[in-house]
Amino acid sequence: MLVNEQLRQVAQNPRGGGVRLVEVPRPQVTPGHLQVDVRASLISAGTERMVTDFGEKSLLGKARVRPDLVRQVAAKAQRDGLRATWRSINARLDDPMPLGYSAAGIVLEVGAGLEGRFNIGDRIAIGGAGLANHADINLVPANLAVRMPDSVPYEAGCFATLGAIALHSVRLVRPQLGEWVGIVGAGLVGLLAMQFARLSGARVAIFDYDQERLALAKELGAAIAWNLADGAPAAAIFEASGGVGCDSVILAAATDSAKPFETAAAIARDRATVCMVGISGTAFPYRAFMHKELNVIVARSYGPGRYDSAYERQGMAYPEGYVRWTETENLRAVVELLGEGRLDVERLTSHRFPIEAAEAAYDIIAGRSEPHLGIVLQYQESSLPPEKQVIPLPRRVSRATPQQAVLGVIGAGRFARTIILPELAKLPDVRLKTVTSARGLSAEMARSRFGFEQAASDPAAVLEDPEITAVLVLSPHNTHAPLAAGALAAGKSVYVEKPLALTRDDLRPVIAAERASPAILQVGFNRRFAPMTLEALKRLEALKARRQIVIRVNAGRPDSAVWEVEPEQGSGRLLGEACHFVNLAQHLAGASIVSVQCRAAGIAAASVSEDFSAQIDFADGSLATIVYTTAGDLAYTKESIEVFAAGEVFRIEDFRELVIVRDGRTKRRTMAQDKGHGAALAAFAAAVRSGGPPPIPAAELFRSSLATIALKEAIRTGQAIRLDREAALAEQPGDD
Repeated sequence: MLVNEQLRQVAQNPRGGGVRLVEVPRPQVTPGHLQVDVRASLISAGTERMVTDFGEKSLLGKARVRPDLVRQVAAKAQRDGLRATWRSINARLDDPMPLGYSAAGIVLEVGAGLEGRFNIGDRIAIGGAGLANHADINLVPANLAVRMPDSVPYEAGCFATLGAIALHSVRLVRPQLGEWVGIVGAGLVGLLAMQFARLSGARVAIFDYDQERLALAKELGAAIAWNLADGAPAAAIFEASGGVGCDSVILAAATDSAKPFETAAAIARDRATVCMVGISGTAFPYRAFMHKELNVIVARSYGPGRYDSAYERQGMAYPEGYVRWTETENLRAVVELLGEGRLDVERLTSHRFPIEAAEAAYDIIAGRSEPHLGIVLQYQESSLPPEKQVIPLPRRVSRATPQQAVLGVIGAGRFARTIILPELAKLPDVRLKTVTSARGLSAEMARSRFGFEQAASDPAAVLEDPEITAVLVLSPHNTHAPLAAGALAAGKSVYVEKPLALTRDDLRPVIAAERASPAILQVGFNRRFAPMTLEALKRLEALKARRQIVIRVNAGRPDSAVWEVEPEQGSGRLLGEACHFVNLAQHLAGASIVSVQCRAAGIAAASVSEDFSAQIDFADGSLATIVYTTAGDLAYTKESIEVFAAGEVFRIEDFRELVIVRDGRTKRRTMAQDKGHGAALAAFAAAVRSGGPPPIPAAELFRSSLATIALKEAIRTGQAIRLDREAALAEQPGDD
C-alpha cells in the first residue's frame, strides 16, 4: 500500500499571506467521495485575491476587516484568559489554507455508496472551497461533482464552479425574454453571467472601468458595454430601454466601495431586483432604493445546497419538485452548455501556468502586474495507480514492558493541531513517527510543525507499522471506536479523543478488544487531570462522604457547518462533549454510575439534544446534575463545577479559579487556564513506557461511555435508564 506518496498542493499561510506549493500525502478515499486526478484548475482572481490580501494583512489589519472576529476573540479572552486565547489565535494563523475551488479531472477511485453513479475514468468537473483545490489529486463529495461530456476540454471544465456561481445569480433575477439585465463588474463572474442572461433571451448592459474587458464583453454579445470612467450610464440605459431602465441588476464587482449599489440604483427600473453576487461595500443609497422600491437579493454562491453540510458532505438529495436547480444541477447545466458550444470560456482565459509555476500565477493576481482574467493551472496525468481501499486485518504486535513510546496519530484537524499536538510535542522520551489525515495537507503541516517523521493519509500507515507502540485517535467521532478497537487488536496502546463510541454496538468491540489486548486504553477525559480538579479531589477523598455535584456548561450555539453536529460523523454535543462531564462527575463522586435520566429543552427544534439537563445516580447515593445550554452569552463563564460534601463547597470556574468554602471561610485560588490536556497525555505516555497500569481504569471509561449513550436514550424514552446489565458486561473479571 502506498502510504507515503507525496503530491503537490497550493496553500496559503494565513499569518503572512504567502502562497506556496507544498508536498502532501495522497488523500484517502472515503464513503460518498471521489478521488480525482486533477487536469486543470481555475484561479478565481477576485475571490482568491481577496483571500490572499486578507492573509497578508497584519493582525490589526485583519481586525479592521473582520470586526466580528474581534468580538469573538474578546469574548474568549474574557472567558478563558489571555494565554489560552493567544494560543488559539496563533494556532489559527498557523493553520494552512488550501486554495482553489473550481477544477476538472478524471476519477481515480469511487468511494462506497457511489457505485454506478460514477465510474473510474469518468471525466468530471468539481467544485467546493477546501475540496476542489489546486492540487494533483483531490477528494470531493458526490454532490460537488458532475460528469463532463467528452467534447469539453479539462481547461474549459475547470470553469464550471465559477459558471455555477454566475448562473445562480441569473436564476435569482429571473430574466424574461426582451428584458434588460445590468451587470456591474466585467470580471469572470460578470462575463459568465452576461452570457447566461443572453441565453435566457435578455439584453445585457455591462459596466466596468477596464476597457479591455468591456471590449471582450461586446464581442461576447453585450448590447451596452459602458466604461464607468466616462461618467454615469443612466441616460444611455434609459434611452436604450425606452425610458424603463434595467429590469434587474447583478452586482459582480469585488470592491470595498459602495459604487456598485449607487450604479444599480441609477440604472434600475421601478421595483427592479438587485442581486449581489460579488463582495462589495454594502452601504447603499437608501433614498434611491426606497423611491424605486428595489428588491435586494444576496446570491448563495453556487445555488441551493451550498453551505448545507447534509447536502454537500453527506450526499442528501433535495426533491426536484421543490428545488429544481441545486448547486449540483447548476454545475451540470454549465458543463452541458460548454459541451453544446453555447458558453465561451476560451476567450475568458488570459493565462495558463503549469502547477509548478503556481506561485508566479498568484504573483500576477497579488501584484496586478499585468492584465489578467481567467488563470488556469495545468497538471500532468498522474502516474500513480489508484489506491485500493482494502481495510487491512490488524496484525498483533508482541509488546514487551517497559517499551519505547513510538507514537502514531490518526487525525490532524484543528483541535488536534491547536490543543493536543502542541502538548504531545513537549513530552520527553516520546518518538513522534507518523501523523495522518484524510486529505493530507493538515497532516503534512502537522509533520513539519511538530516534528513527526512522516505524514500520510491512510490510517494503515499507523495501524500496520510494527514499530509504532501507541496510537492517538483524533479523527471524527464516528471513527473512534473502530480505530481504537483495531489498534488494540494490533497490540498498540490507544489514546482516543472523546467520545469513545456513539452507540452500544460500537462500544462492544472496543470492550472485547481491550479485554483481549495487553495494551493500554485511555480516553481523552482531560478535565480529571486538571490541577484544580486534582486539588479539589484530594480534599474530597479525605472527607469520605456522599457528594452532590452540579456542572453547568454554557456552550454557545454550534456552527451548523461543522462536522461535530452532523448525525453521521459527530452526533451532536450530547455524545461528543457531554461525555467529558459525565466522566468528570463519576471521578468527583468516586463511585460507579447506576442510572441516568435526561430531559432536552425545546430551545431549538433542529437540535433538541444540544440543550439538556441530566441527572446521574451513583452507587453510594451521590448525585450529579449536568446542565448543558446553548442559550447563554459566550462572554459569561463556560464551565462551572460545584461539589457539595460534608459541609464543604468546591467550585471550579473555567479551570481558572478554584473556590473552597468551609467553616465559614472562603479560600480562592486563580491560575492560567489548564484543562489537563498536557497532564493526560503525559500520564498516557508514562503508562506506555512502563507497561501500565492505565491512567484511567478501563471499567470507568466503559461505564461513563455507556452512561453518556444512555442519556440520549433517556431523552427519547422520558425514563430513567439503569446501567446494571451493560456495565456488568464491561466490568467482567480481568478488567482494571
